[in-house]
Amino acid sequence: MTAGPRVASAGALVLVLGVGGMAGLAQLSTPGRELLPAPVSAPVPPVSAAGTEPASGADPAPAPTVDPTWVSRTSAATGVPAPAVRAYGQAQLSGIAGCDLGWTTLAGIGWIESQHGTLGGRTLGEDGRSSSPILGPALDGTGDVAAIRSTPASAAWHGDRRWEHAIGPMQFLASTWDRWATDGDGDGSADPLDLDDAAAAAARYLCASGTDLVTGPAWSAAVLSYNPSREYVDSVRRAAQVYVDRLD
Repeated sequence: MTAGPRVASAGALVLVLGVGGMAGLAQLSTPGRELLPAPVSAPVPPVSAAGTEPASGADPAPAPTVDPTWVSRTSAATGVPAPAVRAYGQAQLSGIAGCDLGWTTLAGIGWIESQHGTLGGRTLGEDGRSSSPILGPALDGTGDVAAIRSTPASAAWHGDRRWEHAIGPMQFLASTWDRWATDGDGDGSADPLDLDDAAAAAARYLCASGTDLVTGPAWSAAVLSYNPSREYVDSVRRAAQVYVDRLD
């Protein structure tokens, strides 16, 4: 579902580079290193799982969870807030998306869309929620954006009874969230303002084609479905590569 010109289908922002924009991408570059598009075939840094008790009898094996030590180490190396690393890593480790999606792709999208929930001086709490909700601008038909009327259900998320807004750190439209809503942290609710849930939903959305994202064309097509802009795809690729490079 495409909302309109230069509006993403999942991360429905007015700007093709998301709320963070190209200025935000520039902040990721490492002095003295050229920021190049990442080869999609490059190995994705693995996610470490915490130890779990083996299943007994007919009980199902417990779902793997991200190792807190890995989260801390990866956060320190990449500069991504620890709750965001956990959210992206858990989305990959859980296999909920059903395809070979690396956590660094989610991190690239999370940076472009909302700087991992920290846009505008916000902080990202341990619970995966920003210190204040992240809402995209009104989709009121101004300039290059589509005009999308809100519904009572979507207005409950963003408070605007007239125009739709993208919501949360991964910038979902309410209609798209309704389809892909996911309880990523197992707390019994699916909330687009919670990065644990939003990252898991984004992973499912990206993998909707059922194709493993291990080739350049498949990866690019998946990210392009999130925001129909080649510039956006290139920006996500480059942001993801920065995180890979910082773990070298």
